[in-house]
Amino acid sequence: MIKIALIVGSTRPQRFADVPARWIAQGAAARPDLRMETLDLRDYALPFYQEPASPLASNGVYTHPAAETWRSKIGEFDGYIATVAEYNHGPTAVMKNALDSAFYEWNRKPIAFVGYGGAGGVRAIEQLRGVAIELQMAPVKAEVNIAMEPFVGMLTQGKTPDDYEHLVKARETMFDQLVWWGNALKAARERLAQAA
Repeated sequence: MIKIALIVGSTRPQRFADVPARWIAQGAAARPDLRMETLDLRDYALPFYQEPASPLASNGVYTHPAAETWRSKIGEFDGYIATVAEYNHGPTAVMKNALDSAFYEWNRKPIAFVGYGGAGGVRAIEQLRGVAIELQMAPVKAEVNIAMEPFVGMLTQGKTPDDYEHLVKARETMFDQLVWWGNALKAARERLAQAA
């Protein structure tokens, strides 16, 4: 079994992120092959990145205590799912900052994305995929994209993600891919640690 962190990537007061986060957590609870913990960025007072040196130069240690707490927490997991709001065709600043506030803890682990907004968060997710690769992560292909029609349906018509069959299928495919990559990379990390 792998341990996954669900990162809630928005901190706005009336954010939509809670809807997909609850739904992803419900889906994860039904799976015997993973265990999920939700990490809400509201609960981590991360400063915007202001380290005097790159984590490569500091051996991954951050000077700010909140960043140290965050990177320690991130290191507990075998993979990640992030909810992704799209602001002006990009991810939220707090989500990007959360990725910047750890380094080695992300390495050689998979990440999946659940986007929402007019285009389902695809433009923001595309930017985060590049960031994830630079952090030596493995972004899985499958993602959940809550585009305009279901987004509005959930906001104004009392619908839930379960009312949209394509979203339910996308969630399961995303879980399947995350578990496969999570297990493969966990085994590879363990072999590397034993050889060291």
